Amino acid sequence: MKFNQWTLGLAAVGIVSLATVAQAEENAVNSAFAGLTMSGAVETSASINTARNGDLPGRSFDGADRQDGFNFNSARLTLEKAVSEDQFGAGFRTDLVYGPDAVAFYGGNSPIKQAYVALRAPVGNGIDIKAGVFDTPIGYEQFDSGSNPNFSRSYGFAIEPNHHTGVLASYKIMDALSIAAGVANTGNSFGAASNNSSAKEGRLAYLGTATITLPEGTGPIAGSTMNLGVVREEGPLATESSNSYYAGATINTGITGLSVGAGFDYLQNGTFSQKTWTLAGYVSYALTEKLKLNGRYDTIELDKDENLHSVTLTAQYDLWANVLTRLEGRWDSGEAVYGAAGTSEDAFTVAADVIYKF
Repeated sequence: MKFNQWTLGLAAVGIVSLATVAQAEENAVNSAFAGLTMSGAVETSASINTARNGDLPGRSFDGADRQDGFNFNSARLTLEKAVSEDQFGAGFRTDLVYGPDAVAFYGGNSPIKQAYVALRAPVGNGIDIKAGVFDTPIGYEQFDSGSNPNFSRSYGFAIEPNHHTGVLASYKIMDALSIAAGVANTGNSFGAASNNSSAKEGRLAYLGTATITLPEGTGPIAGSTMNLGVVREEGPLATESSNSYYAGATINTGITGLSVGAGFDYLQNGTFSQKTWTLAGYVSYALTEKLKLNGRYDTIELDKDENLHSVTLTAQYDLWANVLTRLEGRWDSGEAVYGAAGTSEDAFTVAADVIYKF
């Protein structure tokens, strides 16, 4: 271990002990890294598309360019230090993601998915604050595929915002009700430079959510959650503003291994004449400790009265430790889209997905 000249001078005249200084520095390093956790995932997949025209509108990470072959999807590394129990607790989280999914969703080649400072203010039950880049607080599904019931993403996921740079504060009013509110740059940007472009002129986005958790007294549906959220992004003109509304729920049925859910998204661009809405229903049933079946029905109505529908069935089998393996079949239909070229009104895709999580 190296010591600076001032420390060596004090040690030479017997004022300090080098062993004591070394121990103090070691304790400081250990304290800085205490509670630091590392996690991540690596995902790869293979897909086959039976649509004769090859087109797959409304798909996020498994469009036509990902079909009929093998894919490396993403690699994620997360470093996190949970907020300490002090009155003014602090921590942080950094998610680094590499691969085609990250490029497609976040744009460019930045590996940063999330990077925020986590703070707690001792007000009432405690206000939890995120400052930096964080995932959008609305939506049923997430960027991380292994956290979703299906391999492919819903239509709703495709029209939601994905990340924000700003501040988000969360507060638990009671066990059954939590709220969050925040302000951020407009348009999925990582910094103020893009926010202050001529297209945005420094306008901001406003975020708000509410989460209701049913208490124990509600019987078999206790623990079920309902979520409401809105993200409003201002533009220099009224026609360039947008509102994203979300409502979703995950319901415990009281039947062992069976749960159901639903998610509704509504995107309003500028005026009410420019709107898109989606609705998805979910069902999940664990047949055994290792085998689970997840189903989803999904529909989207586009601004030009074009409709898409999809039915997805995913079988998940956990054979290896820390490995999630899935086989999925998905059927998409939309006369105004798939039938436009007169080649196919339906598309059926089959995908195999393998994720190692640590």
